[in-house]
Order: sequence, then structure tokens, then C-alpha cells
Amino acid sequence: MATARGPGYLLTLGRWRRSLGIAPQSRALAALVPGVSQVDNKSDFLGKRPHRRHPGILQLSRVRLPQVLVDAAQLLLLESSMPNMEKKVQALTNYLWSRHLPVEPEELQRRAVHLEKKFLENADSCQMEELCGEVLHALRRTTYHWQELSYNEGLSLVYMAARLDGGFAAVSRAFHEIQARLPEFQPQTLMDFGTGTGSVTWAAHSTWGQSLREYMCVDSSAAMLELAEKLLKGGSGSGMPYVPGVFFRQFLPVSPKVQFDVVVSAFSLSELPSKANRTDVVQTLWRKTGHFLVLVENGTKAGHSLLMDARDLVLNGKEKSPLDPRPGFVFAPCPHELPCPQLTASKPLACSFSQAYHAIPFSWNKKPKEEKFSMVILARGSLEEANRWPRITQPVLKRPRHVHCHLCCPDGHMQHAVITARRHGRDLYRCARVSSWGDRLPVITPSELPPSPAQDPPES
Repeated sequence: MATARGPGYLLTLGRWRRSLGIAPQSRALAALVPGVSQVDNKSDFLGKRPHRRHPGILQLSRVRLPQVLVDAAQLLLLESSMPNMEKKVQALTNYLWSRHLPVEPEELQRRAVHLEKKFLENADSCQMEELCGEVLHALRRTTYHWQELSYNEGLSLVYMAARLDGGFAAVSRAFHEIQARLPEFQPQTLMDFGTGTGSVTWAAHSTWGQSLREYMCVDSSAAMLELAEKLLKGGSGSGMPYVPGVFFRQFLPVSPKVQFDVVVSAFSLSELPSKANRTDVVQTLWRKTGHFLVLVENGTKAGHSLLMDARDLVLNGKEKSPLDPRPGFVFAPCPHELPCPQLTASKPLACSFSQAYHAIPFSWNKKPKEEKFSMVILARGSLEEANRWPRITQPVLKRPRHVHCHLCCPDGHMQHAVITARRHGRDLYRCARVSSWGDRLPVITPSELPPSPAQDPPES
């Protein structure tokens, strides 16, 4: 995006920032230029619908799980009679949310060398003999101990009680992004890597149930797959599944000729033990992708960083699918393919979103909740197919006669825009005022405006 640095605007921006107690920044955040930026009305929505329904609106109302799924989950939990379920659910929830990525061997080696040099500087002849033990002790004390979770029957049930509804909400929001922007897209096949309790299948059926005919569910845990199948059958091991066309397997399809319209990995990449494993899996998932690859993780710095690594791997990858040589581009949430400004900031932040949902009414789970998650949706095709509107990355602050929007812009920078009707126009102001966290702002910036017609030189 073009950046305006006119002195009048900078003085106004400075007054706004000082009034809010915000420290000045070295870069002028002026991608939305007063009197120049305007609403992108190519679809003529201004004449057909109110501002509160502008095409950048992507917010999804509070999600409610299908009642048959709620009943099945409650039945399975009732039949299990597992003691202290509430404490186990809370413990697993806290553990999954606070989990970091495993430390790579290269990083561990670097830390060991650094500690060894540090100890050698202050070591005497006696301490030299114990140097190796001191380094190992320091590494154990300062290094995060990542552990792979083994989902047996009991832990799978706890995971269902803890994450089934929140996972359904997050994936539903990701699918809604595709459906709202491309209503003509009607997928027929879907693959879910790391199926878990099957929330992706239920969310996909709720979104595209009329067109989907095949769901391939992959999970290394046999106990998880058995639980997911029971949930589809109303909580029993027999009977007809509520969603037809669902197939379960413990390994990814190896045939390079098999592709799926939508490929999903929700909260599964963080379960892999190393970056090398994640690289192999992401490359495989992308080869299996016919149209969209949807990746979802916790809305933490670790989850967001993991997704950005996967995004860059696909965008920079030279490997082409023998069935589909089309390149990939970022469909959502990034309006660009540059380094994430949230991660390159002096204080890195997670690019996350929030989705409200009605929790499964277990005895400890009565109130509506919010699921905080990070996502990236990659698509096959050309970059021109994407509409590069700025993304709202924080809750919109509505104040008298002005609105504060934190935007991720197509130029790869973050912008704190203060939008008013007088300076930006009534349409842009009203669109901003009705927008929410996660929406896109339908705006044309100066660099996208058509050039003004050339004027003939005056006659001499």
C-alpha cells in the first residue's frame, strides 16, 4: 500500500496517538489516507445492501454444535464413569494451551556450546572434571521438556470433553471464511489429518454437507478413531453414522494420484516431535490439496509461529504436484505473502482470532465460551484470484465520531488507523464501525486508484 507522509496528516495522527497514550513510531502508519482512500465498491454492494453487511464481514455468530453430537458426547461421558473428569479436563486444557514447540537438536547443541564456554571462563582444575555434568544439569533446568501425548482410550475421552466444542468452533470459522468469500465453491472430498474426535468432519458437514461425499479421517491413535466413529453413530459402536461417506485410517494415503478438494490439519502439527516431521507432513498435505489447505492451531505465539513456517514452506517450495502444478497463495488471513509483521515486531505477538460458541453442557461447562485460535488457509491458483483487503487483527474500538482499527495491510505492515467520516468519507467510516476482529476492510488505497486522466498542456 502507498504511504502518505503529508505534514498535516502526520500532525493529526500524532495528536490522536498522544491523546490515547500511544508512543510515536518511526514509521508513519498512514496506509488509509484521509480524503484519498475509499471503499472498494466494485461489486456495487453500497447500492444493494446496508453497510453492516459489507463484503468484508466474516464474523460468525455464536457457534452451536449439532444436537446429535452433543447428545453422543454426553452419553459417552456418562457411560465411562471416569472419576475426577472435571480436574482432568482442566489439566489437559491448561497443558495444551501452555505447550511450546519441541527444542530442535541444532538449538540444543547451540545452547550446550554456549553454556560450556560460560562455565570454562570461570572454571578451575577441579571444576573441569565436572564440566559435562554441569552443562547437562543446566540444560535440563532451562530447556522446555516437550512430550508426545499417547492418546489411549481414557485420554481420548478427556480430550473429547476438553476440546470437541472449541475445535469445532475454530474450524467452523475457518470454513466460513471460504464459504463467505467463495459461495460457489462446493467441495466433494475432504481429508482431515489428525482427526482426533472428528470435529473437522462435523464442521465440514455443517458447512458443505450438501456437496461433500467423502471424508478421509487420518489419526495415528486407534483409540481416537474409535471414539470419533462412536460420536458419528450417536455414542454407540453400532448403527448408521450421522454423516455418510466417512472413512478412517491410521496413515496418510501414499498414492500421489489421490487429491482432495479440502485438506485440513487442526491442532495436529503441534503434536509432531520435530520441525523435520512437520516439514514432511506439510509437504505431503500440500501435494494432497486440490483447492484449499486449512491449518489451525492454538492462538499462541508458538501456534502462530508454526503456521507461518508452514505458510512459507508452501509458498517457497519448489516441489510441484504431478496432478496439479498450480502454485499456492495465501487465501486467509494474510493480505500479503511477505514476512508476518506480528512476528517481526520488537515484541512479537500471535496473529489470532476469536470465535464464540455454546459449550457442551457438561456439569462444569454451562457458560458460553470463546475459542482463541490461529489459522492460515492456502489455496491453489494465482495471486490475482485473492482480494487483498486489510485484515482487522484486534477488537475494533468504537468511539464518538471515530473508530480505531488495527490492520494488517497488503504492504506487509501493521497499521493503527483512526477512521472518521469527515476525513475518510461516510461509507468507509460506517463500514469500519460495523466491522469486527477478523473481518476485512473493503478499501481501495492510493496505489490502487485509477490514474487521473492526462491534461493537455496549455496553449502558448
